[in-house]
Amino acid sequence: MSRSTLWCSACETELPIKSRVTRCPKCAGLLEVRLTDVRENGAGLRRRFDERLKLQRGVERSGVWRYREVIYPAARDDEIVSHPEGNTPLIDRAAISDWAGVDGLLLKHEGHNPTGSFKDRGMTTGVTHAVRIGCRAIACASTGNTSASLAAYGAQAGLTAVVFIPAGKVALGKMAQTLAYGATTLAVKGDFDTCLKLIDAAGPDLGLYLLNSINPWRLEGQKAIVLEILQQLAWQVPDWLVLPGGNLGNTSAFGKALREALELGIIDKVPRIAVIQAAGASPFAQSFAEAFTTRPVVTADTVATAIRIGDPASFDRAVATIRLTNGVVSSVTDDEILAAKRLIDRAGVGCEPASAASVAGVRKLVAAGTIGRGETVVAVLTGHVLKDPEILLRPGATTPPIEVGASVEEIGVALKGLGLGG
Repeated sequence: MSRSTLWCSACETELPIKSRVTRCPKCAGLLEVRLTDVRENGAGLRRRFDERLKLQRGVERSGVWRYREVIYPAARDDEIVSHPEGNTPLIDRAAISDWAGVDGLLLKHEGHNPTGSFKDRGMTTGVTHAVRIGCRAIACASTGNTSASLAAYGAQAGLTAVVFIPAGKVALGKMAQTLAYGATTLAVKGDFDTCLKLIDAAGPDLGLYLLNSINPWRLEGQKAIVLEILQQLAWQVPDWLVLPGGNLGNTSAFGKALREALELGIIDKVPRIAVIQAAGASPFAQSFAEAFTTRPVVTADTVATAIRIGDPASFDRAVATIRLTNGVVSSVTDDEILAAKRLIDRAGVGCEPASAASVAGVRKLVAAGTIGRGETVVAVLTGHVLKDPEILLRPGATTPPIEVGASVEEIGVALKGLGLGG
């Protein structure tokens, strides 16, 4: 039976697993979960995980709880809050591979999760921990995806959900989900970074358990993205994992998953990680260009709302991921993001703008010679196409509806040039 403890990487304070805090009480550093007493070797864990793919019912059907020994071993079945989530596809589309310049580019589409984004992976573990420690209310700051997920999982668990969003800066699809699931929604006059600072400061006094990615249990669930990719590739390690970067929780989770998988013998090497930011919200990319000797804070401005973050909370943990994997950080413009999104959408895959940053980043890194055409590359699409429907209504983004009268003649005129008919 494996176990886990909470540990502060800054001052090395160890805390009981059922702690309510999300920061170290001694130094205010971020906490992480440490696995101990993992009894099975890598081969045994791989077999166990593979056997669970056959399950049709139960919590281990989940693409998170299938890996429970390395995610949250202490959680009992009756404590777990699961939709279920995960089990998202690896998608291969020749048109996207050709455009990006990589033979056989694979897309890990996390938009197939229950609320349409990867956030559900971290929320199942975060809300499960909230239930285990007896919390009554959970909260987050959000650009939309986290709030939708927290609202859904909070509703399932019967917990009060409170979300802080930047007023006027959350896409309609995400806002609609948050409201539908019944969360109390506070629209703050400020950006995401302002919202996070407010909830981080006020949450404990208000009895709110914070479930942003600074919460260590959120990252445990998000590790499952990497584990599932590896399992889908028959435990063969790809050359590259490419993902969008916003608050850098996923980047941190990916590094932790790979480090643990290597230590446990599940894999024998790690892939390189490429983090792609929007040019208008690229403090991590700017820091990478300076060999991480600086930590800039920017005023974020990008169409990719999910990564419109100027002061990433998981910055230091993400640096560790880049160093572990000999990774790179780059940025792409909004025009490059929207070009990639159009291609992904027209290939019948679809994604929100932030997701398209990963594919745009692959194309840029191939052009720079960083990624080779023949290398194995998995790009993560983090959110569903309907997360940000407003973007599809912009001039030139899509072909608008053609209004016609109810006659065969007018339909024929409207469809002239499509090569239809006998």
